[in-house]
Amino acid sequence: MSQIAIAPQGVIVGETPLVLPPDAELADRLRAGDEDAFRLVLDAWSSSMLRLARSFVSTNDSAEEVVQEAWLGVIRGIDRFEGRAALKTWVFRILVNIAKGRGVKESRTLPFSSLLPEDEGAAVDPSRFRPASDPYPGHWNPGQKPQTWALPESEALQGEVRRVVGEALAALPERHRIVVTLRDVEGYASDEVCSMLNISPGNQRVILHRARAVVRTRLERYFDSVAQAGDPR
Repeated sequence: MSQIAIAPQGVIVGETPLVLPPDAELADRLRAGDEDAFRLVLDAWSSSMLRLARSFVSTNDSAEEVVQEAWLGVIRGIDRFEGRAALKTWVFRILVNIAKGRGVKESRTLPFSSLLPEDEGAAVDPSRFRPASDPYPGHWNPGQKPQTWALPESEALQGEVRRVVGEALAALPERHRIVVTLRDVEGYASDEVCSMLNISPGNQRVILHRARAVVRTRLERYFDSVAQAGDPR
């Protein structure tokens, strides 16, 4: 088989998903060696796979090798796909298993099975909540409740927001980045993420909550700075 061409690592959000045939049809075509079908899934999923693989391994080159190895695994193992999960979930599970193995070899182990110190403590600044002595303890202090932001209309400013989100994701601990990427960027349900990463629903929930809180805080600071500057965006 010829070398698999993989698109360079792109932005985290804002991609337009490709429309693919139903899983059963796609799997049959892949089993039959349909090169057009393979090209479809390659174009649709390789960028996401590369981002996910990069969270497990130390370099972009290593991540590209993981993705190529995963595609080879898909081709060799497509006859074993039983349709119990979505085809994409099955493919990404192969990727995660390979990436985990490569990460261990590179001493970038990512223990998902138990919570770590980074998962402890307050995810949101406690000063934003009413104290225990307040008639409504634990409720938001005035002006501290998270707001809904209106996205800027221009493409350039939307790109600026995507940059802020991308930087926030890049700064997350690896396990947090992987979980929030799978849930909020790739759109996987919690049970699919738990199955893919072999973690409990409770751990997935804690990690996701903390990751979302960090990204939201970065966005709050960005929009506050815009408002203080009097930018009408």
